[in-house]
Amino acid sequence: MRSQSLKSTATALVCIALATTGGQQQCHAGWVDPDSPEEALTTTSHYAEDTREYELVFSDEFEQDGRSFEDGADPRWTAIDKNDYTNEALHFYRPENIQTTNGVMNISSVQKSNRYKAFDEKKLKYYADAKHIQSGMVQGWNKFCLTGGIIEFSAKLPGDPETGGLWPALWMLGNLARATYVGSSNFIWPYSYDECDESNRQSQKVSACSKVGHYGMKPGRGRGSPEIDILEAMMGSPEKLPSTNITRPYFSTSLQIAPGLEGTRPNMGKLPKKGHWYEGLEYGSNNTQLNPFFYGVTLEHKPKQFTYQSDAISANTHLAKDSFKHHRKYRVEWEPPNNDGTGGYLKWFLDGKILYGMKGENLQLTGAEIPSEPMYLIMNTAVASSWGFPKPCPDGCTCDCYECGNPECLCGLPDGFCENLPAFFEIDYVRAYQAKNESKHILGCSTQARPTSKFIKGHAKDYMNTEEGQKEPLMAIQRGGRYCSKDSDCGYPTKGACSESNRCVCEDDYTGPKCLSHAGYNDNPPPVEDLEVDRLLLSPVFSFMFFFAAVAFISFVGIAVFKRRRQEMERYNQVPSSNEVTMRLDFPMQQQVPGNGSYQNSPESAYNPMGADKQETVTYCMIDGRLIDE
Repeated sequence: MRSQSLKSTATALVCIALATTGGQQQCHAGWVDPDSPEEALTTTSHYAEDTREYELVFSDEFEQDGRSFEDGADPRWTAIDKNDYTNEALHFYRPENIQTTNGVMNISSVQKSNRYKAFDEKKLKYYADAKHIQSGMVQGWNKFCLTGGIIEFSAKLPGDPETGGLWPALWMLGNLARATYVGSSNFIWPYSYDECDESNRQSQKVSACSKVGHYGMKPGRGRGSPEIDILEAMMGSPEKLPSTNITRPYFSTSLQIAPGLEGTRPNMGKLPKKGHWYEGLEYGSNNTQLNPFFYGVTLEHKPKQFTYQSDAISANTHLAKDSFKHHRKYRVEWEPPNNDGTGGYLKWFLDGKILYGMKGENLQLTGAEIPSEPMYLIMNTAVASSWGFPKPCPDGCTCDCYECGNPECLCGLPDGFCENLPAFFEIDYVRAYQAKNESKHILGCSTQARPTSKFIKGHAKDYMNTEEGQKEPLMAIQRGGRYCSKDSDCGYPTKGACSESNRCVCEDDYTGPKCLSHAGYNDNPPPVEDLEVDRLLLSPVFSFMFFFAAVAFISFVGIAVFKRRRQEMERYNQVPSSNEVTMRLDFPMQQQVPGNGSYQNSPESAYNPMGADKQETVTYCMIDGRLIDE
């Protein structure tokens, strides 16, 4: 939180700062919040071997109170309005639980019931259900994404550090999957794999084994949606935990990828055996250790060949109680791999101190890669029975309900959970940096090397909540138009003003219903995705063959047409005699029989060369069936 005197026009300053370096790099200032202070416009890596200078390419300082984040309200973020089906979730996400107050984004978790339409996978039908915790998730899906760079959050954690049940998180996900929209993540999350392996071909929707590229994607390139977790906080009582010296509260930093390790895997709660897990990982101090409580999940599908394993390469770091009283800086430094998939690294930091790190060579166990997908940012507080709740279920408790105030449900809740609500997760700022003149650091959710837009359009239903009538994955950003009673409701004097008709009218650089959001945009967008042409098609030999074939085809068609016209002329010249005409006129007309229908379903027209009872349209196309929605 900064005073008004520290504010600056970040867009202009970033471009001026770049110009003074004398370099040829472009100015990436469209996503920079004008409220970002001047000292935040550049940074350096905390990794000693990285001496590059980094420029601010995205920021949100949350200085403007009263911003809203419902769909269509903000260019950077979308606060989702839906049930969460993942991870045994007990919460329902609502946009009203995310707002800006006192210079921070505030994600609140409260006791409030929401009824929704649930699906019983065993009975294969919908039924009415309810959840009794309401919380918030804001995500930058398909709005702002980056490939490579430094991402830093300043955040204060919610609730009491010794009371379990809350699950605050700061994380990143590849743009091909949308968080909590399960249809979009099936066979996509968390793949980071670019090798052709027939054993994984059925379970990786966009496989390197595919010889034909679809939806603008390059053939022979494996794609997916890996996950980078910058913070997942686990609160609770500080007793000794198995296989680690880390006690609660702690937070996890992780890379989640697929394919995962097959065969002998580590058991949850125990350390892995040598040779059966990733080795050579970097730990900053004894305060950070391998996470023995989560090694990944098996994603089961039918038939069996569609089932696949994911891995969570994760470390836990103890959290001081100060993390729940003051803002601390959580950072990840992400260097994508080379074009051949080798190299790259991830390093996590807390307040500038190294916690955990891995390099591309550490992933050779499965052939997975350091992520190279465009990834977006997510902030949320979840509540799930799989995170900080009593496990196993206490004796005498069914653990089939989790409702504060209901005596039958209290036995399954963590001690003090209900008294810990409402709880508030505060994010002071989000900033992203990329190295100057670094070709591997790219902005955009659909890049030339890793396009996503055509795939998302082709599978749009997987990215939206059709059960609630949603017709588009994202609504267009509303610019002004919200009811106002005074100019200050619309961010006057810099952002907007209240019109005579009591509606907000925005200044050029601001948007949203109340003109309170900076109109962020990608000022150096990647080229428009076009169909790629194989180099073979442009070769002289192929061009000559194509020309010869075209001439032959045109000649064939011309000869056929000439013969057809000659035959018609011959028939036309055979004028019938008067007797033939009389015979035709005297031929009795066939009487239609009522009820037999029309010509279209008469026996003469019912002939089907395919041998089926009904006519069918048969289409032949070169499309991988796994990429088509049934």
